[in-house]
Amino acid sequence: MIHQIFLKFLREPLFHFLVLGAGLFMVYSVINGSVSAPADRIVVDETQALRLAGQFQRTWMRPPTEQELRGLVEEYVKEEILYREARILGLDQDDLVIRRRLRQKMEFINADLAESQAPTDTQLQVYFDANQDRFRRPDRFSLQQVYLNPHKLAGDVKRAAAGLLARLNTDPALAADPKSLGDATMLPAQLDGVTRREVTNIFGRGFAKDIEDMPMGRWSGPYESSYGLHLVRMTERGVGGLPALAEIRPILEREWRAERSKEANERFYEALRVRYDVEIRLPADSAGTTLVVR
Repeated sequence: MIHQIFLKFLREPLFHFLVLGAGLFMVYSVINGSVSAPADRIVVDETQALRLAGQFQRTWMRPPTEQELRGLVEEYVKEEILYREARILGLDQDDLVIRRRLRQKMEFINADLAESQAPTDTQLQVYFDANQDRFRRPDRFSLQQVYLNPHKLAGDVKRAAAGLLARLNTDPALAADPKSLGDATMLPAQLDGVTRREVTNIFGRGFAKDIEDMPMGRWSGPYESSYGLHLVRMTERGVGGLPALAEIRPILEREWRAERSKEANERFYEALRVRYDVEIRLPADSAGTTLVVR
């Protein structure tokens, strides 16, 4: 029994891996003359300690105690040791997360250089004029609705809706509290200051299109949605438009900087790209020919 377990253990891939690792370690020791290599030097000076303390204070809104600072320093040393050992083992090679992080850092460095200069009024005005559709404010609506479930109405649904509509427009007391009318639903009885897109998300595209022709201040309908029928009173219609530059200057500056940063990164990449001889081999096409792009 023990003999069988021993043979099974010898056939395990983990055992082969351990033997191979021990062999490589012995070869490394013979070549270097000693099993223990000289330790790398890690220095945590006052500048580094102050940086760690500053990070702590920005997070916790107070300076660290002496014990907490010692803990921060020890954590930094631990991170540095593991980082160095990981690089020795080549763990930073061909790692998608690390590659993307390094790419981001390169782009951030270049973006910081590109964003150092604030835009002038003329530059913002030119950018604003060229991108007016992005900053145009949409029309907004406020409305009330009474829902009618066609599956619960007996007989002619449209006639029943027309009867309720007449009551709403002739009885001020009834119109003042329309929530008690209609059928139960989770749909909102009143919407304030919503855009056409928001109405579309709730009631559907056809209902939102009907908003354009709804009369103001009077109950009308019925209008169809994917839920059923609705009697609607439009209480407010606010026409959108283009805001003044001064009103959205912070937003303009942020968007302008983002675009300049993107352009700077593209120029930076193109300048680096020409330094490399790039050959791209795409998969073979249907005819079996490998596509090569330079």
